[in-house]
Amino acid sequence: MSVGEWLILGYFIILHFVYIGLNFVAYASITRSRLRRFGALTAVDPAFMPPVTLIVPAYNEEGGIVASVKSILQLTYPTFEVVVVNDGSTDGTLDRLHEAFALAEYGEAYRDRVPTAPVRRFMISRTYPAVRVVDKENGGKADAVNAAVNVARYPLFCTIDADSVLQRDSIQRVVQPFLDDGSVIASGGTIRVINESVIREGFLEQLAMPSKMLVRFQVVEYLRAFLFGRLGWSAFNGLLVLSGAFGMFRKETVIAAGGFRTDTLGEDMEMVVRLHRIMREAKRKYRVAYIPDPIVFTEAPENLRTLGRQRIRWQRGLGESLRMNRGLAFRGFPGWVSYPFNLLFEMYGSFVEVLGYLITAVAFATGTISLSAFFAFLLVSFGLGLAFSASAVVLEELSFHVYPRRSDLLALMGAAVLENFGYRQANAWWRLIGVIRHVRGAEASWGVMTRRGIASSGDAYTRSGESPTGVHT
Repeated sequence: MSVGEWLILGYFIILHFVYIGLNFVAYASITRSRLRRFGALTAVDPAFMPPVTLIVPAYNEEGGIVASVKSILQLTYPTFEVVVVNDGSTDGTLDRLHEAFALAEYGEAYRDRVPTAPVRRFMISRTYPAVRVVDKENGGKADAVNAAVNVARYPLFCTIDADSVLQRDSIQRVVQPFLDDGSVIASGGTIRVINESVIREGFLEQLAMPSKMLVRFQVVEYLRAFLFGRLGWSAFNGLLVLSGAFGMFRKETVIAAGGFRTDTLGEDMEMVVRLHRIMREAKRKYRVAYIPDPIVFTEAPENLRTLGRQRIRWQRGLGESLRMNRGLAFRGFPGWVSYPFNLLFEMYGSFVEVLGYLITAVAFATGTISLSAFFAFLLVSFGLGLAFSASAVVLEELSFHVYPRRSDLLALMGAAVLENFGYRQANAWWRLIGVIRHVRGAEASWGVMTRRGIASSGDAYTRSGESPTGVHT
């Protein structure tokens, strides 16, 4: 084997060695979590649960914004407010809110602590006093969240995508880390794929196994990313991303950091990386927590074109987050391990992956690589990837058992095998395109995401899934 081939093989060995370690840590963490899960949630008196602000940014969501807000109002949490931000919608989003919640304008002592696009007016529901609406000029999702943070009344806030589906006890779960540890500044939970499932009144009634193989691949991918990817990093306080569809933050910490940036495709990840950097630079004790319980459900892309655009954007968002927070490097565990791993393997590793596939295929076809070396590459690249996917499925079965039918388990195992033949290679290619566009500084936009629709038929902020960093095994 040439030096280049050895380097590529070494890359795959190091990558999978890290994932093996994360897998063991995740298994131990889930075991502890399941032992204390029910007792922890029932032991806290509701009177001691901190009040929270739930933020719903909305752009052209007339088809589902009312159902989304009403489903949030049914969450089982003692004290919360809902702040909906109409971010310059051009459809009837604001009209639907007026009709459903009897909105009335009021005078808000607005403090522009985080600069945003101009706010036009503030409204409150006469039938649901916990619901307020901020009507502002269009500035994007991050700008809308910042406007809501400016008016939030409570010390913790949670961002919720307008067509995400939450469990009724999801707020209790994502707040739990703040009760367990006063140094927690942010927490997030697991995202699950909900395509073809039964949704009634904004809540999940029955989780279905998607019939399309492309969506099943993503189910396995999400299990792998969240159940041992994020859980493993969280154990060392090295988690660099929380789900933008459902993340809880300390309001004052975010304001002190300057709010969410509007010049990146990955404002959720950028905020978490920035918080790590700021806290490390200030040498302050802190923790970014992850909750393994499946608490949020979202729709995944069902065609290659939409999926490809999504993955390219995720990769660009990753690159922007790391570039904007270079100061995190070599500061604590996140700076010495998480940051360089994400930079070398999650970001620029796509070059090595694509190059490895090409070199190995050409070398085997021309007879310049031995059969033993060829199979060694396949073992490391495909064999371990399959093992990680299968272990994630087994971990799901042993812990949360979301898919109770044996046929569903077999379907996931089948997807874990088949994803190695085309899907993983396509993901590597999309990631490479994302890296190239990031390096070139090409103009970026979210574009239109094609969805069947969970609660909305509008062109919403949701991205048809959340970036499961650490899933490229």
